[in-house]
Amino acid sequence: MQIVHPAFITPDMWVDYELIDCGNFEKLERFGNYVIARPEPQALWDKSLSQKEWDAMADAYFKKDKKSEERGVWQKKRHMPEQWTVTYRCQGISLVMRLGLTSFKHVGIFPEQAVNWNYIADVIRTYQSTPEVLNLFAYTGGASLVAQQAGARVTHVDSVRQVVTWSRENMELSGCDHIRWIVEDARKFVKREIKRGRTYDGILLDPPAYGRGSEGEKWILEQDLFPLLKDLNHLLSAHGFLVLNLYSMGLSALLAEEMLRQVFHPIDMEFGELFFTDRFKKNLPLGVFARFKK
Repeated sequence: MQIVHPAFITPDMWVDYELIDCGNFEKLERFGNYVIARPEPQALWDKSLSQKEWDAMADAYFKKDKKSEERGVWQKKRHMPEQWTVTYRCQGISLVMRLGLTSFKHVGIFPEQAVNWNYIADVIRTYQSTPEVLNLFAYTGGASLVAQQAGARVTHVDSVRQVVTWSRENMELSGCDHIRWIVEDARKFVKREIKRGRTYDGILLDPPAYGRGSEGEKWILEQDLFPLLKDLNHLLSAHGFLVLNLYSMGLSALLAEEMLRQVFHPIDMEFGELFFTDRFKKNLPLGVFARFKK
């Protein structure tokens, strides 16, 4: 069993992203030409820069709503736009992603996923024929675009129509096409595909801790992930690959590895933590992953 711990994302991989500082449950990040500050529950230590320095550097600062654990508002400087783009180029992949300041503190991209994007591209290029890839909880489509550019036929599934529309914008900006778009609850879609006898050569999933389906279906990660993985075992082809990413406090890479091992019985698997290192050499964990190819 192989254990990998990607320590950082090299500068030539992410020119348009940088973790500047983190601490006191916040992180200061640069996305392209703009710097934002927002909450980060895993930044348990002190900031390296002063609050005055943060305030001076940040073009936008997310302030949580006192009545909500998730929502808030952005306090912006005058020059800060509502939307802008960043570019990711590495290993023959070229993405242009539209970003925006949402009321849930997200901006439309998770830069740490570049480690998985590179893996996805490398695996897809090993197939002699065109592989079919299913991306569940697909958000704004970074992994879908990578898979398509690497040579796969991609089915992109997300339960939020506005997010799928956002993904289509990213597809057009990145010069991609022919992605199959599905607005539906992931579990319902998977069960229908099983009945149809469909299989996929690659399955990508990045499920939230909590969520709602397209018709209000409730998703709770700890309760619903393992049954979903058992269903996905019927969809994954004999020589397929799977990438699982989790961002939820208290869930470990070992837990992700054990779930995949019990369901899929892979011979070799990689699992570990995704994290960025800020300018002051502090490592900020940003989720765990487990992945394999049969």
